[in-house]
Amino acid sequence: MTLHLPVLSTLSYSKSLIHSRSFPQSPLSHQSIVSNIKCLASTHSYEPKINRRSANYQPSIWGFDFVQSLKSDYMGEACMIRTKKLKEEVKHTLDDGALGQIGLLELIDDIQRLGLGYHFEKEIKKALDTIVCTKDMETMTNENLHAIALRFRILRQNGYEVNQGMFNHLKDETGNFKASCFKDEKGMLSLYEASHLAVDGESILEEAKHFTRTALKEINGVESNLAKQVNHALELPLHWRMPRFEARWYIDVYEKKENSVPALIELAKLDFNMVQAVHQENVADLSRWWKILGLGDQLNFARDSLIQCFIWTLGMNPEPQFSNYRLEQTKVDMLLTTIDDVYDVYGSLEELELFTDVVERWDIKAMERLPNYMKMCFFTLFNTVNEMAYYHLKERGLNSLPFLQKVWIDLCKSYLIEAKWYYKGHKTTLEEYLNNAVISSGGSVILIHSFFSLQQAAPEEGFDRVSQFLSLLYWSSIIVRLADDLGTSVAELERGDVLKSIQSYMHQTGASEEVAREHIRHLIDEAWKKINENTFTNDSLLPQHFIKTCMNLARVSLYMYQHGDGHAVIDDETINRTKLLLLEPIPVLMDA
Repeated sequence: MTLHLPVLSTLSYSKSLIHSRSFPQSPLSHQSIVSNIKCLASTHSYEPKINRRSANYQPSIWGFDFVQSLKSDYMGEACMIRTKKLKEEVKHTLDDGALGQIGLLELIDDIQRLGLGYHFEKEIKKALDTIVCTKDMETMTNENLHAIALRFRILRQNGYEVNQGMFNHLKDETGNFKASCFKDEKGMLSLYEASHLAVDGESILEEAKHFTRTALKEINGVESNLAKQVNHALELPLHWRMPRFEARWYIDVYEKKENSVPALIELAKLDFNMVQAVHQENVADLSRWWKILGLGDQLNFARDSLIQCFIWTLGMNPEPQFSNYRLEQTKVDMLLTTIDDVYDVYGSLEELELFTDVVERWDIKAMERLPNYMKMCFFTLFNTVNEMAYYHLKERGLNSLPFLQKVWIDLCKSYLIEAKWYYKGHKTTLEEYLNNAVISSGGSVILIHSFFSLQQAAPEEGFDRVSQFLSLLYWSSIIVRLADDLGTSVAELERGDVLKSIQSYMHQTGASEEVAREHIRHLIDEAWKKINENTFTNDSLLPQHFIKTCMNLARVSLYMYQHGDGHAVIDDETINRTKLLLLEPIPVLMDA
């Protein structure tokens, strides 16, 4: 079976397909990989002394012994029995006709924000199908602002076609939003959240976004729980937030909400803790893999970032049934981080040119020219990727190797371009930088691996959607790069690095850093419209879960770099977030 799957390679979406290559030698077993790496580590060959840069990365505070010691009290049968009972109670609540349409939409919103949507997919779809069939849904002009905005957001984020025209009656004869809208704080918040699901050309939603943002900033005297949600939304809108961390935050908010459902509160806490227990088992497995592999010990200049890499994958697919995905994808992220540090921090230009050539050849014999640390790095990449491709072929009949090779080759080439810029002191324009940075972000590597990791069989009809596939990869990757630059560019420049997007814009236009940062945030906003355009279309043939994964990659990047470099710097914010997300369960008292 030949798969015609495109791979992102340039700023303009190249629609040329990757031609199949001959399948390389069968991947070695994990034990063989480890033995070969240790053998390489003990091989002594002459290597000239090179003045190397250092990022002064610190060892992780969550070491092997700590990760192995993680235990959860939420894995037992009692939790499963209680959860099953609570789910039945929530299902009955969803079927309660007395809720009314808006009450039902609010309940669905709460369920999904609490991270419980995967338990009630059939019930939610049934309820929304009924709402969509309601006559004259878009002409319900007697409803308040909150009801209209909530209906729009819930339907659109769940894949239903909804027109921005339902907001027309909120405008006066001059074309501005009516003054009465300012008096409805809850409605303003709902409209602000809904506006972030806009696509290109939806001027009403774009206007609503600016209008509500300004108005919400000026609100005073709002009750505390609503004020907390307003501040939260202004910091980062719901549509851009990593769902798993949002669930942890919203559990505390929902518990204080008027008319909250007790069964839903308890279920949310129990489910969060039970899924967290699965995540702790995943990361323990990965820490054993990394320790036995020994690559981190040999390449001690690279980031010690197992926990952070796992959080990237946890954020993309947190549900318990995706354990295998998280194990495979975290290995990809660890390799990405290590190779990135080889290019950014440690390697000389001559070494990097050799390494790029070896990766492009994808031939174990070609690595003899490399210094030992690069031999170990390439050997690990070669065998790990081949092993994943072998699994895809054996278990699913998917020959993923040509596509996986291609994205890693493209990544290393983009890293080499940045290295040459650094050594030559080249200052890029923003366009020149982004042409390359969309690849060096690593987004295409992550998402191509994700595509094959998530597929149970070849969805051949999806391969015809070349432009949509490339567009999703491109815009998700752009957000990853721009979010990274907003959080890390200052520190990277201090240690010596190429201009990032902010500095490229400053160099090109003469703008101040503040203005440049605002421009980058605007580009992120525009990129989200493109993602929305590819997501909220009824004719999509791509697997829906892959589309969701692309969106979640963008969301995790905004989470990871929201307060700085959450991938490399273990500060108080990173520690606290990691505890809430991965290490500490939510206190819960189960009813009988």
